Formats: sequence, C-alpha cells, structure tokens
Amino acid sequence: MPASALELAIDNFLAELARQNASPHTLRAYGADLRQFLAYFSPPQLPPPDPAEFDAWKIREWMAWLFEQEVGALSVRRKLAAVRALFRHLVRQGRIPLNPARLVRTPKAPKKLPAVPTAEQTNALIDQVAADQRERPCPERDLALFELLYGCGLRISELLGLNLEDIDRHDRWLRVRGKGRKERLVPYGGKAAAALERYLAVRQPAAGERALMLNFRGRRLTARGAHWIIRRYALALAGDPSLHPHSFRHAYATHLLADGADLRAIQELLGHARLATTQKYTQVTLQDLMAVYDRAHPKA
Repeated sequence: MPASALELAIDNFLAELARQNASPHTLRAYGADLRQFLAYFSPPQLPPPDPAEFDAWKIREWMAWLFEQEVGALSVRRKLAAVRALFRHLVRQGRIPLNPARLVRTPKAPKKLPAVPTAEQTNALIDQVAADQRERPCPERDLALFELLYGCGLRISELLGLNLEDIDRHDRWLRVRGKGRKERLVPYGGKAAAALERYLAVRQPAAGERALMLNFRGRRLTARGAHWIIRRYALALAGDPSLHPHSFRHAYATHLLADGADLRAIQELLGHARLATTQKYTQVTLQDLMAVYDRAHPKA
C-alpha cells in the first residue's frame, strides 16, 4: 500500500528533527512513539485518518488504549509530547490550522522520588572499582567513567558525547552538550582528574577517533556498553542490581544539596532548564532528615 498522509507527515517531521541536529536518543524515542501512534490508527486494510481529521477526542481515545495496555503515566506523557510536537510541526507547515493535541490534558506523573545511594555507599563503590584486581579490558576507563559520572553529575549521554577537545585539563572544566544541544561548563575535582589522567595515558583510539570514552575497538563507547559496565561493577562489588548511570547524577545533586550547596548553582551544574526539576532533590533530602528523626528522636 502507498504511504498514508499521516505516515508521510511523521517521516517528514523526523527528517526535520534530524536536520535540526536532534540527538540520536530523541530521534529514536520520537520515532518509536509516533510509529506506535500510526499503528493504532491503521486498522487492517484501512488507511489511517489524514492529519487534518484528528481532534482531541481521537487522541484521548488513543491515550485510553495506552492506559488499558498498562502503559505507565510517565510513558504516556512522553508519547503525548511526541504527538504534540508532530502536530505543532504540521501547524507551522500550514498543513492543519490547529494543534489538536494541545487540547488534551497531560496525565499527572506519579510523585516518585529517585532512589539515591548515600555518600558512603557511592564512595565505597568507587573505591572498590579503583582497587578491583580482577581481569578487565580497561580498568582505567572504567574508573574514569565512575569518577566523572559522580564527580560531575553528567547524564550518560553527555559523558559519552565528550570529545578530547571538550576537556580543559589545566583548569578542570568540561564543555558538556546537554538536552537540546545546549552547552554548559562543568568543573571536575581532584579524584576525577587523577582517574582521567590515568585513563588518557592508556587510551588507544582507532584512527581519527576523538571521543573520550572508548570501547575495546577504540570507537566511541555506546550507552548500552556504559550501562553494562556500571551494572557489572554494581552487582559484583555492591550486590545492587538497581544502580545505573543516572543513579550517580541523583547522588551528585542530593549530596551537594545536603552539604549546603545553593539550589540554583546545582541547577546550572545539572543543566536543568527549570528550577522545579532540580527541586525534587530537596524532597529526597527532607526524606533522609525525617528518617534520621524517626530513628533518633525519643518522641518520634
């Protein structure tokens, strides 16, 4: 069957995102969500509605189906954001007069606080990574990975996106490209610097490769590879399968806040566009304080 108008609109939108240098992660996520949206409205032997035929009721019907499939509220929010972006693109092109997805209320996200290892747990794990004597492909890279994740609070995509020219080794700054390709400068401390220097001394890149973090082929380390490294150490050294790269970003922010760092400074370091996003770490800190109170106060 020839491609439908909706399918062509999705392909055109994704191509436009690629021209705007959207990250590979964004392209994959938007592509998967919009293909699912297309599939729902493509019953057997029938074409999906034209983009101009969509209204808020159709989109609510699709969202109700997602909830029937037990898709979580956070995932539904993400999928709705992709659909809104698609129709916003069509409005800008003059294909449709209004964005019907704007009339659909965003589902409320559950108030779930991130699981955060304590400073003692985090530092003990990283010290064990440094002292681990087992046979490993590149122990210097692995230690630098842990030290930079915790020492800088980077997203894993930001760390893996670093090139050699993004590192100021004299003043200890990293030029980080975050969400939306926004750049920021992030400092790193003495332990991260020492681990980084040891890794750079043994780094073996493939021809022309400028990425900081490399796999065993000398090419840029992938997110899947980094997740596997973190999980392997977390299981072997801490017996904790729940630890993942973002755990260290949560720990970085929570531990800074607990030691008196300014919330707006943490916002800048993390690269959050909105202060409200950073404020969730105040809830984690308050939760820890309440736990201490409950354990220690005689009237608790």
